[in-house]
Amino acid sequence: MILVNIPRNDCFFLTFPKYLLNMRIGPFIISTVITIGLVYGLNKKWGAIPPIGKFLSPQFGVWQNAEPADNDFGSQLKLAGLKGKAEIYFDNRLVPHVFTDNDEDAYFVQGYLHAKFRLWQMEFQAKAAAGRLSEILGAGKDTAILNFDRNMRRLGMVYAAKRSVEETEKNPESKSACDAYTAGVNAYIENLKESELPLEYKLLDYKPEKWDNLKIALFLKYMSLDLAGPENDMEYSNAKTVFDAKDFDKLYPITQDSLDPIVPKGTVFPEPSVKVVAPANADSIFSSWKNSTAINEFKPDKDNGSNNWAVAGTKTQSGAPILCNDPHLALNMPSLWYEMQLHTPNFNSYGASFPGAPSIIIGFNDSCAWGFTNAMRDVRDYYEIKFKDDSKQEYWFNNEWKRAELQIDTFKIAGQKDFYDTVAYTIFGPVMYDKSYSGKRATNDKYYAVRWKAHDPSNEMMIFYKLNRAKNLDDYKAALPYLSCPGQNCLFADKRGDIAIWQQAVFPAKWKRQGDFVMPGTDSSYMWQGYIPMEENPHVVNPERGFVSSANQLPADTTYPYYIGGHHDLYRGYLINRYLRNMNGITPADMQKLQTENYNVLAEFALPILLKNTDESKLSAEEKKFFDIVRSWNKRNDPAEKGVAIFSNWLDSVEVEIYFDELSKVTAPFDWPERYTMVEALLRDSAYSFIDNINTPNQETTADVVLAGFKKAVPVLSKAESDGKLEWSKYKDAGVRHLLRLPALSRFHLFVGGGQNVINATKDFHGPSWRMIVQLTDKIEAYGVYPGGQSGNPGSKYYDSFVDQWAAGKYYSIWFMHAGDKLDKKAKWKMTLDKL
Repeated sequence: MILVNIPRNDCFFLTFPKYLLNMRIGPFIISTVITIGLVYGLNKKWGAIPPIGKFLSPQFGVWQNAEPADNDFGSQLKLAGLKGKAEIYFDNRLVPHVFTDNDEDAYFVQGYLHAKFRLWQMEFQAKAAAGRLSEILGAGKDTAILNFDRNMRRLGMVYAAKRSVEETEKNPESKSACDAYTAGVNAYIENLKESELPLEYKLLDYKPEKWDNLKIALFLKYMSLDLAGPENDMEYSNAKTVFDAKDFDKLYPITQDSLDPIVPKGTVFPEPSVKVVAPANADSIFSSWKNSTAINEFKPDKDNGSNNWAVAGTKTQSGAPILCNDPHLALNMPSLWYEMQLHTPNFNSYGASFPGAPSIIIGFNDSCAWGFTNAMRDVRDYYEIKFKDDSKQEYWFNNEWKRAELQIDTFKIAGQKDFYDTVAYTIFGPVMYDKSYSGKRATNDKYYAVRWKAHDPSNEMMIFYKLNRAKNLDDYKAALPYLSCPGQNCLFADKRGDIAIWQQAVFPAKWKRQGDFVMPGTDSSYMWQGYIPMEENPHVVNPERGFVSSANQLPADTTYPYYIGGHHDLYRGYLINRYLRNMNGITPADMQKLQTENYNVLAEFALPILLKNTDESKLSAEEKKFFDIVRSWNKRNDPAEKGVAIFSNWLDSVEVEIYFDELSKVTAPFDWPERYTMVEALLRDSAYSFIDNINTPNQETTADVVLAGFKKAVPVLSKAESDGKLEWSKYKDAGVRHLLRLPALSRFHLFVGGGQNVINATKDFHGPSWRMIVQLTDKIEAYGVYPGGQSGNPGSKYYDSFVDQWAAGKYYSIWFMHAGDKLDKKAKWKMTLDKL
């Protein structure tokens, strides 16, 4: 308002009555203050609540993540970094079929598409692996998230990833693939508008970082942790304080009576080329452990495993091999997997890829197919370190003080000051547990360094790079040496008719029980003494029986010359082999049925013991009702069956009756014996020593513990029945959870069967994460499904579009596209990318 040179009586503002002026200014001031407060408040994050103004903005907020049902995924773009032209054909499931003129552009486009559809997931997983979740989630309740981050860094995840990048970039092929992939991810990020940010970025109020090859390595190391992280050193050491060697071996045996190993029994193994010598005092050291350590660290699900098998053409209806694989991992939204095809003049591969890494991981090409299951071997050991003082600068090793390398880690924490952590690195590896980081131990006056095979320089990318291009058995064998960690059972089949399985990793050669307990770190005598050559790893090529298979069981019987160790399943492999032996004229439909098989072979072994040892006259009417249900149960874990919940609770309750009196003497965390250990012990010996309760004057029998276990299980079962949740699908209550555990972005209460010890190994939020079947006829016939969807956007109909098909045990027929199919009606959308 201009007031200069305006006569006083003509100036409206100056002649305005004072009381009216006050009436106007007061509300104006109030409204201004409220407006400023709203602007500030709506653009500030309040705890877990995102900035409401930004989050609900019509132009940039959550509304922009709502994808039209008829969204057109076709487009034409020019991007810096491409060498030529790329064509991407999306089918009706939003699976991209990528065609490029060179390999580098294929990986560039793969990175671009991964970012377009899964960017938040990729970065979140990389941050988790790097111990950086506190940056976006805060320290968490009772600093749980900060402790997770410290755990990851103290384990040496970043250290391992950096060494992997160095090794990967020494190889021109893997460096080129990773560089191109990273460039593709960054091309998407650089062109990403604020309105296009994935929903989770808006919820957590942060933006994506630039991608790099370290993030690729971090993701792969995270998979190494998931698949090669299981170990029981502390728990077994605690148990050894109570049990002598004889009882310890009864509780935690190194083999099983019913074992049907990957390499058939009767196979003659050559003499070991690596001779391992145990220290003279090994047994006395292990038996004298007195420091009961209570560590409640982050540990992978011990059931992270898989099924895979291949049948030769002699057993199939078509005369061509069939390869099947279903990795059992956490069921998350967005899914761990992204389905796609890569086609260049040098290779044409299709299958499941990892958002965050180049190549097809589990899949097939024009000539062959491949898959993996977890080897379950222990390649992570702990050593007690003796420091000179609490500064951790020097530690005692081989009769001298050796200098430790101290590394200071900085943790950025959302809404809080930075946190600093000092980690000492020794000849074994990082000191994971010390006086500043207890890992929730009851006492933290000791120092433990971790020796993990994943720390060593390696280039795992190359096994996938090579398999994508493999044409025959020799190419498969040439790819295997690149797999250093995690140990996997690498399955193969080709159009020539070859089938093979090879347990591959760089496994340390160990003496019996080495690494099962915490070991002394004061000299080199307890260190790994060598590595098992690839040719001496368990493997089977073109067996007479016409099939190869694995389901996380022990790879060989006790005639194998090296100590295997680790944690292994028993019953899935046993049942798969039984089915495959008896099957002929096999079709892909037969394999679909086998992958989704719900028969419970554990019940075949255990239920007769339970029924035989139950005196029905001692049961109440309520107890008799449940007994009759389980007695008439068909031993199938189908979704509507009620006998499964009864059997499972009964068996668990009997296990407590048998073991808890002895195990309760262990004053620190311990591992319960495996179910199969108890069942096989009862089948072998009705007077199994652990049956008797050491806290009572009576001599308990099998009948006593079976009846007591059943009676204690019934109240749980009665509650489940009254809640309408006795049917297996409702009792188990399986689902697929969002990575942030947000119910609105998850799929709960799925009508599915399966379970632990069952071929269809679906638990609550864990199970078959990608089912694939490939028949290697001239024209490949393939089927696949995973519990998720191609898009990571919850506002897209492609976010969870596969879940119902997966839950029903059904498959999609895979379209393996070729250059001549570009006009096929299956190509619903076309995206064209060209160099800028």
